Amino acid sequence: MTDLLALTAQLVDMPSVSFEERALADWFEAELSALTHLEVDRIGDNLVARTRLGRSRRVVLGGHLDTVPVNDNGSARIEGDTLWGLGAADMKGGLAVLLDLARTMPAPGVDVTYVFYAREEVAVEHNGLRELFAARPELLDADLAVLGEPTSAAVEAGCQGTMRVEVSLAGARAHTARAWMGRNAVHRLGPLLGTIAAYEPRQPVVEGCRYHEGLQVVHVEGGVAGNVVPDRAVVRINHRFAPDRSTDDAIAHVRSVIKPHLDDGDRFEVVDLSPAARPGLEHPLLAPLVSRDDVDVRAKLGWTDVAFFSERGMPAINLGPGDPTVAHTRDEHVDRASIERVRVLLEELLTPR
Repeated sequence: MTDLLALTAQLVDMPSVSFEERALADWFEAELSALTHLEVDRIGDNLVARTRLGRSRRVVLGGHLDTVPVNDNGSARIEGDTLWGLGAADMKGGLAVLLDLARTMPAPGVDVTYVFYAREEVAVEHNGLRELFAARPELLDADLAVLGEPTSAAVEAGCQGTMRVEVSLAGARAHTARAWMGRNAVHRLGPLLGTIAAYEPRQPVVEGCRYHEGLQVVHVEGGVAGNVVPDRAVVRINHRFAPDRSTDDAIAHVRSVIKPHLDDGDRFEVVDLSPAARPGLEHPLLAPLVSRDDVDVRAKLGWTDVAFFSERGMPAINLGPGDPTVAHTRDEHVDRASIERVRVLLEELLTPR
């Protein structure tokens, strides 16, 4: 039996900060190419390895190769059954599970597409999964996708969408000694900020999963000089929306909240938008897994790459080892039990009865 904690430690000791994944991609390419039951394609620093067994269903198992920057945690350290180090939870524990499945399951009950991709931890336009969908979408065709994002071995279904809006409020400059001759754009932010602070988010239940929306101001700027009434103020707002809203619905909703505070000359602009993903828990491959009494099933409140698959009509879930709350922290770690638990659940998924 593979020592999955040791394999994860080996991966942690291979640096792969975003945009610097090539060496790790090279290593995975060599490992996967040595497996004769897999057909391997490489696009940039992204790898796709597929079985060709002629099964009636195909499952994508995916994970990102990159990590956030080092925070005095670049080397793996094992203490008992816990591994400490950058990427241990997000998501080299998940990568270790996928690699072990690829090595040890040459003939699963479904065809499998293993996807190892770059640049997940940076802006979405750099995302390696998006690169794959643009260059070779047929490589990712499947009935179901599972991404190994850290979930503490729970099924986190679908994901919420996210959008960022920039609102610019206009004013008129004047000397502060004669402020009544101008219009203070920064002062105009007050009522708008009050409305957002008092916003009560929905908590809709979608396919049995309770989501929790949010509307938060994340940036404010304004001001010209110490003696000038400012003629412009900008506020950036982040909206997290449940998968029962389309992107158009989400935009319309935020616009309706902001509209009472907008006048002629003001600007409302969506600067970033990623769709939500529905849970898809009724899929025949997922239903047996989520019906187990010992499997925790919940909504994914953050945004993940499952949305790329959901956009294309493919149900997708997050299921990986490690506590997501320690991801990106100096004390990032993962436990042996979590890694082995995910390994068991994914093996069951690949051997449907």
